[in-house]
Amino acid sequence: MPAIIAVKSVACCLISRAPQCATCLPATCTGPIPRAVNESGPVLPPANPVSKPRTKPPEERRDELMTAAERLFLEKGLEQTTIEEITTGAGVAKGTFYLHFSSKTDVLQTLRARFVQGVQGGIIAAVEGLRHEDWRGKLAAWSTACATGYLDAAGLHHLAFVAAPPATREGLSRNILIDHLNELLAAGAGENAWSVSDPRFTAVFLFNALHGVVNQPGIGKTPAARAELLRALEVHFLHGLGLPSGID
Repeated sequence: MPAIIAVKSVACCLISRAPQCATCLPATCTGPIPRAVNESGPVLPPANPVSKPRTKPPEERRDELMTAAERLFLEKGLEQTTIEEITTGAGVAKGTFYLHFSSKTDVLQTLRARFVQGVQGGIIAAVEGLRHEDWRGKLAAWSTACATGYLDAAGLHHLAFVAAPPATREGLSRNILIDHLNELLAAGAGENAWSVSDPRFTAVFLFNALHGVVNQPGIGKTPAARAELLRALEVHFLHGLGLPSGID
């Protein structure tokens, strides 16, 4: 009789396949207990969690809104572009715009900053790619990189700094490009690469000379015209510090 009970208990476990059979004594339920089903039905293997849509970082979303706005401003103008067109172009809901900007003018101000930072990035890369002692090369590289940055984004520069609302005149005397040139001139003077009594004044003078030249409508449109323009700017920068241009 005990043998029959043991067989029945094992059979019960195999039939129920529960982790612990309610009608079996633990001592008699010695075999492996499959976990395929339970009292409420089959136990399915855990499903892969549903991947949630990736949320972009705020900086990336802001950049996409700015890029869409820049394209539309250049195509249609600031006043003719709507906020809804900007958000559609960026692929976001209209309310997302106001998480990053208060108005189209706010976007324009940010585009101004991004433009200048982009020009500065090109200048830094060009200058820092030269040997420390090559001050003449650094000054020439500064003029070429700055002018190239303006020429490559002439449409955006006109939109952000010439079209309404116009930028303030302070930008032509105090900006990060002038600051960088001032630091370069002061550092070169400290290494006796050139003589300059007032690096800040000289930086403002040289920057505005370059800015006035590259801001002329239609200048440097062909590769040959651009190359000639960049060379002329380099010569004037070098002469401004009393350095030979190499073609004198």
